[in-house]
Amino acid sequence: MERLEVECCDVVATHDTAIEKVKDTMPGEDTMRELADFYKVFGDATRIRILCVLLQAEVCVCDLAELLGMTQSAISHQLRILKQAKLVKNRREGKTVYYSLADDHIQTIISQGMEHIAE
Repeated sequence: MERLEVECCDVVATHDTAIEKVKDTMPGEDTMRELADFYKVFGDATRIRILCVLLQAEVCVCDLAELLGMTQSAISHQLRILKQAKLVKNRREGKTVYYSLADDHIQTIISQGMEHIAE
């Protein structure tokens, strides 16, 4: 990875107008913490793999385990985290539980992330 040098100002001076504008629009600490926690869920490759499968189809834990070469227990653990973060939802049909993305926002987030890393 290329090391980038960060440039700093040659003089210490603040710009009060910009500071006030930002202060007035900054979300509260609780909101910032919630947002950080939301993005932490995307910090695990297994969860990203699960979300990518669910972008394509609604599947059960058995299908996810087969597709990803993992145990059902490991998949269930990750699905629990994704469900707590409101990224996935499930529905029961007889003895089978199917998982899908919670809403279209998740597809947008994944797509925009893919576009960004492709640049």
